[in-house]
Amino acid sequence: MRIPILMPQLGESIAEATLLRMDVVSGDSVQTDQEIMEVETQKATMSVTIPCSGVVEELTCEIGVSYPVGSVLGYLTVSEEEAARAGMVPEPSPPDTESGDALPLSRHGTAASAANGSGTCSNGSAPTAGNGEDDTAGLHFRVDSSIAMTPSAAGGVHPTLTGLPVPVNAGGAHYISPRLRARMVEMGLNAADLSAVAGSGSGGRVTVEDFEAFMAQLDKHHTTPASPMRIAVADSMRRSWTRPLATVGIRVDLDPMLAHRRQTPADLKAGPALYFLRALAIALSENTAVAGRLVGNRIIHPSAIDLGFAVEVEAGVLVPVIRDANTRTLADMVPLYNDLVQRARARKLPPEARGPGIATITNFGTFGILWATPIPLPEQTLLMGLGAGEKSPVWDPVTQSFQPRTQADLTLSFDHRVLDGGGAGRLLSRVTELMSRPETL
Repeated sequence: MRIPILMPQLGESIAEATLLRMDVVSGDSVQTDQEIMEVETQKATMSVTIPCSGVVEELTCEIGVSYPVGSVLGYLTVSEEEAARAGMVPEPSPPDTESGDALPLSRHGTAASAANGSGTCSNGSAPTAGNGEDDTAGLHFRVDSSIAMTPSAAGGVHPTLTGLPVPVNAGGAHYISPRLRARMVEMGLNAADLSAVAGSGSGGRVTVEDFEAFMAQLDKHHTTPASPMRIAVADSMRRSWTRPLATVGIRVDLDPMLAHRRQTPADLKAGPALYFLRALAIALSENTAVAGRLVGNRIIHPSAIDLGFAVEVEAGVLVPVIRDANTRTLADMVPLYNDLVQRARARKLPPEARGPGIATITNFGTFGILWATPIPLPEQTLLMGLGAGEKSPVWDPVTQSFQPRTQADLTLSFDHRVLDGGGAGRLLSRVTELMSRPETL
């Protein structure tokens, strides 16, 4: 008799697997528990064994293709005795069945993965006549007849299993096959990009076909070409997000800085971002470890306090770098800062202003944003952000009354592998302390 070789259920939340290797060909004789293939799921690579002895009659699968659980991968010719031992009892054939097609089975045995160390076949047959009891209850590979596989006329693989055990409310590309993940990498996409795609595969999984249909649908929408800078920013942020990032914040009093700016000549008047850049440079020079990079079991301290500042340009952001910011006074940096801003907007930064710094300042308050969690560049550990200033009532213990003060939120996004919340808080407090005496900058 002829029985199907099925893609087994390889784990509670596994709905499909990619065929990596097939160790048999048509005509090969196989023995019970013999490993016949190797498959890869989203969790592991596993060897799969055959449930019973027989001869491989036909293989309908392809190496490198992902198949849902329950898919027919081929057919095995076995004796009736072997089929009975394995619990594969054929149902009565229809009256008009005269061809040599596969007999419909009331139950199907599937192969066990090497992960559970068992190649035992379940007996999923009907209750044994005479005793009225099901002597197959509780066996591992028992599969209900309502999900029997039917080979297509074209000989392709068409899964009919539904209701696989996947997490409740899982939808879209929450579970991605290796094949689909490789295709997404080609397109520069991640799981979040496909979160709204409805899957048609087993257990609601998103198949490669669903993905291709989704991409074809996008072509019907209005699109604009992404500039090389936008693509570069996207790639930079993707690489940055592979790290454990965190953000903390503190309120900072801007009145001392504003008073200092009013007393400064116009040609030496620094912007808020430059004040904070200088304060950060001093703070980092006092403790360079917080801006270091974790390499193996060592923190590599920066050799120079080179700080960048974000400048919005068309279709992206540029980050000019001021070298040795801890050795320059605020007044010294004003003309350099203003020049670099203009050069950045013209996209003509000099070589010395390009390249990595150890931290960056961004003034998102210019857009009216109060609080944000900006992402540090891949080669940096720290990114300090300044929110919009607001008048707030602040309690003055001297006058025993609330006084209007201009305050803003100062945030610090950091690589949590190098810095913890306490260290980040102390760094922000030191910057705030320096900003309370802007004349010393």
